[in-house]
Amino acid sequence: MNLLVTGGCGFIGSNFIRQRLMDESSGGIVVNLDQLTYAGNPENLEGLEDNPRYIFQQGDIGDQDIVSEILKKHNINVILNFAAESHVDRSIDSPEPFLQTNVIGTLRLLEVAKSYFSQLSNDEKQSFRFLHISTDEVYGTLEANDPPFSETTPFAPNSPYAASKASSDHLVRAYHHTYGLPVLTTNCSNNYGPYQFPEKLIPLMILNAIEGKDLPIYGDGMNVRDWLYVEDHCSAIWSVLQRGKVGETYNVGGLCEKPNIEIVDTICETLDQLHPKTDGQSYKKQKIFVKDRPGHDKRYAINCKKLAGELGWEPQESFESGLHKTVQWYLENRQWCSNIADKSYQRERLGLRH
Repeated sequence: MNLLVTGGCGFIGSNFIRQRLMDESSGGIVVNLDQLTYAGNPENLEGLEDNPRYIFQQGDIGDQDIVSEILKKHNINVILNFAAESHVDRSIDSPEPFLQTNVIGTLRLLEVAKSYFSQLSNDEKQSFRFLHISTDEVYGTLEANDPPFSETTPFAPNSPYAASKASSDHLVRAYHHTYGLPVLTTNCSNNYGPYQFPEKLIPLMILNAIEGKDLPIYGDGMNVRDWLYVEDHCSAIWSVLQRGKVGETYNVGGLCEKPNIEIVDTICETLDQLHPKTDGQSYKKQKIFVKDRPGHDKRYAINCKKLAGELGWEPQESFESGLHKTVQWYLENRQWCSNIADKSYQRERLGLRH
């Protein structure tokens, strides 16, 4: 299987690439197409440059010439679309880039995939897949006693980001039903783990804590999310790719609903053990509560029984074990964190010294 991974220098994409290249049995090459916007960090894949199965191509998923060339040159069997603008706060401040990447970019990628697929032999068509990675935020929000989101939950996005992802999900579905493109879609809950850009809750809290900064918590901190360790998510994607039914959607969750305030407290307690403060105080003293953001969904929860029942997947990490690994990783990779903070990874990409 030769894979084209879009957005492979991002958080989830880079973890997926690492997981696949560590698995010699999967064979084939992995081509990583990434535009290297602010969240696309080549350092996420440091050490893979000399791997004969790995190829990096800088480019935009909306550039149909580049995508078409990659598909033909490398005899791609599978497209995995991780590329996305994904930060809710940024989408509230500036929605247009989210529509450009998540909707128009996905549309153009689908168009190239459709054209490429039409030229394959019958045998090649049987093995070709377009797997679209999406989010539970397309389903909207839940009240405390509502059942978790299932694959048949109606879409009700509440932020420009979620709306753009819902749009891309609909496009992927349409290209299957209209043109026969063999697609698969996964909708995941909140991911956490190594290489996550530090604007997201868990890495932000880890880094703010050890730098002595405030730990800002929106509203009352009782917004609930289902937390999924990134390596479990990547293994779920691989299971869907190998055995998922064409045209179907699979929800991926960590079976771990927790309010944000509990997440922050657990991070503080883990840091108290692994990296205690010199004054003996708990990191919890750095918590502050700030004004809630607009349209902040109250609760997400994922029903992933379909994935478990049909494909036999289940998460391997508990929240406690996954968070311990995550905190330890950020403590051991302070240079990666520093390069993110001072944007040196972007300057290096642009060939600038200062």
